[in-house]
Amino acid sequence: MTLGPRLEEFRGVWRLEREIGDRYGGRALRFEGTATFAGDADRLSLVEQGRMLVPGQPPMAAERSYLWQAEGEGIAVFFEDGRPFHWIEPGLRPEAQHDCPPDLYLVRYDFRHWPHWSAEWKVNGPRKDYTMTSWYRPEG
Repeated sequence: MTLGPRLEEFRGVWRLEREIGDRYGGRALRFEGTATFAGDADRLSLVEQGRMLVPGQPPMAAERSYLWQAEGEGIAVFFEDGRPFHWIEPGLRPEAQHDCPPDLYLVRYDFRHWPHWSAEWKVNGPRKDYTMTSWYRPEG
């Protein structure tokens, strides 16, 4: 039995705040915006929209999209073009990874305070070394 939210419970608009600690670049970036999950009980599109805040630069518009699909007891996450990204079972602290040679992406979701939740990505590779933490809460 799965603990934590089911796919359909993500549907709606979420306030999204993100921090990116870039160890190679030696700076911290922020993203502020929304994450909108739309679709049916088995498949949701996720669109993140907002602004990226880079120290010393004007804010930049930023957007990215994914597809989330119910799969067994878990959720399969795909890139916008349908390529597989990772799979999670929404327990209290599910983890996943995405191997994209030469880079490795490790994620840990935290649903302990649902409907407030977070995702922490640790990314390492020859030209990448950062931690990206995203916090989600219901909009409104």
